[in-house]
Amino acid sequence: MSLLHPLLVAADTGETAVPIRVAASGQALEGAAGRWAALNGFEGKAGQVLVVPDAEGGVDQVLVGAGAAFDPMSVRGLSTRLPGGLYRLDLDEEAAGQAALAFLLGTYVFDRYKARPETAPVRLVAPAGMDGAEASRIVAACALAREMVDTPAADMGPLQIETIAREIAESAGAAITVTTGDALLDENYPAVHAVGRAAAPHRAPRLIEIGWKLDRTDLPLVALVGKGVVFDTGGLDLKPAAGMRNMKKDMGGSAHALALARLVMQADLPVRLIVVVAAVENAVSGDAFRPGDILNSRKGLTIEIGNTDAEGRLILADALTRAGEHEPDLTLDFATLTGAARIALGPDLPPLYTDDEALAADLLAAAVAVRDPLWRMPLWPGYRAALDTEIADMKNDSSAWAQAGSVTAALFLQKFAPTTGVWAHMDIFAWNPRARPGFPEGGEAQALRACYAMLKRRYAG
Repeated sequence: MSLLHPLLVAADTGETAVPIRVAASGQALEGAAGRWAALNGFEGKAGQVLVVPDAEGGVDQVLVGAGAAFDPMSVRGLSTRLPGGLYRLDLDEEAAGQAALAFLLGTYVFDRYKARPETAPVRLVAPAGMDGAEASRIVAACALAREMVDTPAADMGPLQIETIAREIAESAGAAITVTTGDALLDENYPAVHAVGRAAAPHRAPRLIEIGWKLDRTDLPLVALVGKGVVFDTGGLDLKPAAGMRNMKKDMGGSAHALALARLVMQADLPVRLIVVVAAVENAVSGDAFRPGDILNSRKGLTIEIGNTDAEGRLILADALTRAGEHEPDLTLDFATLTGAARIALGPDLPPLYTDDEALAADLLAAAVAVRDPLWRMPLWPGYRAALDTEIADMKNDSSAWAQAGSVTAALFLQKFAPTTGVWAHMDIFAWNPRARPGFPEGGEAQALRACYAMLKRRYAG
């Protein structure tokens, strides 16, 4: 199996490649290319792309508008706007490597259920100095997360998430254990069981745990935790049709945790790794958990259910507690947790929550470096009282006076986060709500590349 992405070509193959050149806004272009640009209104504006023909009717070069400053991520949609062929980036080494990664990210297509017409592929020469194998792994990890999110719930249930986890673990020589159905009660995962027990038997809830290099006690321990709600009806607090339409994506946190775990293991980062994924369907049946119920949790805290549609934090409570039992040095959790996060920051900018300044700085710096945005939000202690209730240790729906739903959800998780090391929570959307070049409508990888870059810098840099 090749180490390179199928559309990435090693520079030493000897094939002739069409140059892709970047032009700044208002930059004067000389010769035939300049005249062609003038005829076609190409002014170097950000987002402009112009294919310049040669004398034989082929492609001589491609011009890409940079605007005031070139953003390598601006070429993410380029592959969808070019005729088939082999291309090379005419950029300096650092920018070319970043742009090549963006180019490959933009080639993702979800075609499991729809045949696509056969077209000549758009391939790219690996720029000098680029680690093509590493870039290919990153692109594949993002594609895995996106494919899992894009796959309908009928074909991406708890069992399918378990199967993917097993494949990832086995390929890396990692251990995996899965606790399913009523065994969750025996093994003390009561919240996971309660949320998932209403599903059909073949879609029974499960707690998936992967362990890698756990015997290497000289290495730091990283825990990755993911929310895997394969479909969220809202439970007995049933969502309206519009709110339910895209709830196949509510397992996006598990997809991100598994994709990041695969990256860490493929790169053989000098860490021990624990991955904990709770995979459930929040279904409606006679056995569904109810508003007013009081659930136990693995940590021993009781939780009054105010709304069955606030179920993700319940399964994460048990999953985070389990991760904490390993005493990790660093814990990252991923969850499509709240609509409030979208109201605050929109679909493209996931909030980051952590009470550790150094971890926040590292994650935000990595996010900027790899152009995978995050925005830090506060774990505001003044809102903790919004989780109080008279008859249990806490409740799963915060009081209306607090309003800040994403913040209060993060405060809920903080009560269950590991007390060793440091912890960060990413309230991701995992979805592109509108199609644009390089960003088809559907599943999206968010914070995955930033977290991986942070881990590499901390532990392998």
